[in-house]
Amino acid sequence: MQLVVARIGRAHGIKGEVTVEVRTDEPELRLAPGAVLTTDPASTGPLTIETGRVHSGRLLLRFEGVKDRTAAEALRNTLLIAEVDPEELPEDPEEFYDHQLIDLDVVTEDGVEVGRIIEISHLPYHDLLIVERADGSQVMIPFVAEIVPEIDLEEQRAVITPPPGLLDDAQAEVASSRDAEADADSPSTPENGPAPEGGEVPEGGEVPEGGEAPEGGRTARGEDA
Repeated sequence: MQLVVARIGRAHGIKGEVTVEVRTDEPELRLAPGAVLTTDPASTGPLTIETGRVHSGRLLLRFEGVKDRTAAEALRNTLLIAEVDPEELPEDPEEFYDHQLIDLDVVTEDGVEVGRIIEISHLPYHDLLIVERADGSQVMIPFVAEIVPEIDLEEQRAVITPPPGLLDDAQAEVASSRDAEADADSPSTPENGPAPEGGEVPEGGEVPEGGEAPEGGRTARGEDA
């Protein structure tokens, strides 16, 4: 079975290195020096990785026979494809290969049919399940445990608990109205209202800093070629 493990980006420097958009959670295995990869388009490959290194947070590769910037630029947008045993599974039970997820039926915990997974979109912070609905429209579902609590490969289905608005805009409007009413009814305190006279805020009135992403991320590995 073939999996897309990376896409070649722009040339880096003048000695044949290229940036790559990694599409596998196992770059140390799939994109290691000596690895031989087929390509799409096929005319640019196969390519053998000569060296690899990380520079400013991006993986740089050099391929055998690619010695200058001109040759490296000619590879831009080429997909790198690895041969993978179809019986091979990720060690982490919360990780799945793309081919395991494609064509799964998507249902809510209440048993309502949502659609079918047709594509996996790999983003820096989490993956997205692209789901085609019965009417031909598509919905993007974040592949995190809070929203996709169950992947049942035997039953060929993904169970989701969608927040308001993910599947239905009307639900989002209702939820927004409820939040606004709750805010209007809540009493004014030093934490959510004006400070008392004198401009001083009592101890404990500070709101702790946030910004950290919630736990529970799940991962899809690579793309089917």
